[in-house]
Amino acid sequence: MFDKAAPVFMSAILLTSVFTFLHGCGGDAGTGVRAVNWDRDACDRCRMVLSDRAHSAQVRYFPESGRSRVMVFDDIGCAALWLQEQPWKDDPRTEIWVTDHRTGAWIEARGASYVTGHITPMEYGLGAQSDPHPDGMNFEQAVAHINAVETHFNAHGTDLLKRLNELKAKRETRRTSPDSTPGGAAR
Repeated sequence: MFDKAAPVFMSAILLTSVFTFLHGCGGDAGTGVRAVNWDRDACDRCRMVLSDRAHSAQVRYFPESGRSRVMVFDDIGCAALWLQEQPWKDDPRTEIWVTDHRTGAWIEARGASYVTGHITPMEYGLGAQSDPHPDGMNFEQAVAHINAVETHFNAHGTDLLKRLNELKAKRETRRTSPDSTPGGAAR
């Protein structure tokens, strides 16, 4: 009876081994971009859905704990700002990819030329292209542009609430101060 069960048992082991091998080989290649589920994947920085195929980005990084991971972004600005906050931002293995604004093809971000004047999901205004543009920026210049735009946004966004609260506190101080009449004269 054992002799009849042995082939079935061996077949099950063989099928399990083949499935495990194929499953392990069929995953992430460990380099390059991953397929984006347009209109479903969310930006890993701002959580906006990726839908603009001309201005998206991806970052592949290598954490200490194993295989590489890929993060997706709706705008090169989100990718650059997110990357600046990571402890491994200067790791030479880190790959940054952007879509060419003309074709939608993925290109290496550090070698791209960036042009301004684009309407992009997060309003950083940069379009990437694979070939140089006479008025184009390199990657470092593009990151500086992104940081300047972010500073401008913060001056009129997040920091605005802080400034409004400071102005409110000044008004309250003036209202409760004994010499707080219009023109500065005491009543």
